[in-house]
Amino acid sequence: AVPVEGKNEAAMSELVPEPRQKPVVPMKPMGINANLLGYIGIDTIIEQMRKKTMKTGFDFNIMVVGQSGLGKSTLVNTLFKSQVSRKSSGWNREEKIPKTVEIKAIGHVIEEGGVKMKLTVIDTPGFGDQINNENCWEPIEKYINEQYEKFLKEEVNIARKKRIPDTRVHCCLYFISPTGHSLRPLDLEFMKHLSKVVNIIPVIAKADTMTLEEKIEFKQRVRKELEVNGIEFYPQKEFDEDLEDKTENDKIRQESMPFAVVGSDKEYQVNGKRVLGRKTPWGIIEVENLTHCEFALLRDFVIRTHLQDLKEVTHNIHYETYRAKRLNDNGGLPPMTVETEENHESNL
Repeated sequence: AVPVEGKNEAAMSELVPEPRQKPVVPMKPMGINANLLGYIGIDTIIEQMRKKTMKTGFDFNIMVVGQSGLGKSTLVNTLFKSQVSRKSSGWNREEKIPKTVEIKAIGHVIEEGGVKMKLTVIDTPGFGDQINNENCWEPIEKYINEQYEKFLKEEVNIARKKRIPDTRVHCCLYFISPTGHSLRPLDLEFMKHLSKVVNIIPVIAKADTMTLEEKIEFKQRVRKELEVNGIEFYPQKEFDEDLEDKTENDKIRQESMPFAVVGSDKEYQVNGKRVLGRKTPWGIIEVENLTHCEFALLRDFVIRTHLQDLKEVTHNIHYETYRAKRLNDNGGLPPMTVETEENHESNL
């Protein structure tokens, strides 16, 4: 006979299973990247995009337009903190003013923090330097449209490149002379024609030639004249995507534009610090000091906050407008050449 206690113990052992030993976790294979076994979430796509951009790099093409002597080259060199534009070495007796507007594109590769940027600076010597400046914006407009055409032809190729070289002008800095009075008819005509095909950012050059009061008054006058003449500069109101963009861009349009800037590639010692500036008999004008000029605002606007948007507006608005008009006028795709026809037949 089995004792009662023994029966109870037997019954309990049937009901409560014995605790199983935890399985041994296999070690991570040495060949697998530890990151793959880490955090998983849809926000990791940001890191993927960052790595991709760092590998491929990106293009940014900036055009500078204005009369000679307004410090265009110096400002662009200051903007990117390197000699990316033609070096202005003062007046040269052998260097004559071009009879017509020339287009000079200089390409550079800038690398910072592991990110590569192919920067192209497009200069326009000869603009506004003649006695008769009628239609002097036409070569510039032609150049901008030629870049759209080049991109379009690459895009409609049957065997097109995986990454189409982008030579389209993403940003045009238009230099306004610091007269303190009003815009010249040439300024208005240029911006009226070109604002439809490129992102124009108006800047008041050599702002240190005006007092603070004159500068504020001139900025207000320029804004008023642009509004009266129906000239849309970047960032355009109709392209604001949401309320946050609108609030941010309204502030820029109503307070900052046009940026009153001073450029310099020379450094001076001020209170124990090395600063970019211009030396005058009454002191040093610090380029990056907001109380002296608005260069820092322009640099932040073009590079830190709106560089990607400049590229997107160029592609989605200006290029799309050109593309739609071009294909509509042509009744479809651009005409095939003999070479493209042969390629098409071989592909078939």
